[in-house]
Amino acid sequence: MARTVAEKADSLPLLAEVFREHGYEGASLSLISQATGLGKGSLYHFFPGGKEEMMTAVLASIDHWFETEVFQPLLTSAYPAAAIDAMFAAVRAYFASGQRVCLVGLLGLSDSRDRFAEAIRDYFARWVQALTTALQRTHQTEQAAREQAEQIVAGIQGAIVLARALGRPDVFDRVLDEMKGRQPGKSEG
Repeated sequence: MARTVAEKADSLPLLAEVFREHGYEGASLSLISQATGLGKGSLYHFFPGGKEEMMTAVLASIDHWFETEVFQPLLTSAYPAAAIDAMFAAVRAYFASGQRVCLVGLLGLSDSRDRFAEAIRDYFARWVQALTTALQRTHQTEQAAREQAEQIVAGIQGAIVLARALGRPDVFDRVLDEMKGRQPGKSEG
């Protein structure tokens, strides 16, 4: 059922779900129109650059959410262990216990990867860097913190794939709980 879209920003969550479900290549203007309730003329009014501009806007929206809810708290919290715990809670909710596709990860694996390479690379690099910074503040060396941050981000992405493939959100939750349980400095916050 189409929803009412009054502003460009209203369309972004709907567009994101179309891209998650069908991928960039498979998200036809017809599917996008059906999901947003906007005709092609209205879509081009909001997004003169077409589908590529739609995806760019969706990626910017995702980036803003992660910047606010994940990256900045990891970088600025006085209690890094608590910020890491909050990151796990935020991604658990955002990815619906692994039942919601990571659109940035999906793009990274698709044929359209090169078209959005900078946004994809930036998203993952910033996540790893923010988590590395928080882990260093729990008294880890930079190298150990970076390696652990890469393992955690890769583990989250892998858990999404596995949970969705098996249709078992408990897999995602268990993997996140195990990674969270291995974090140093739990008494800080």
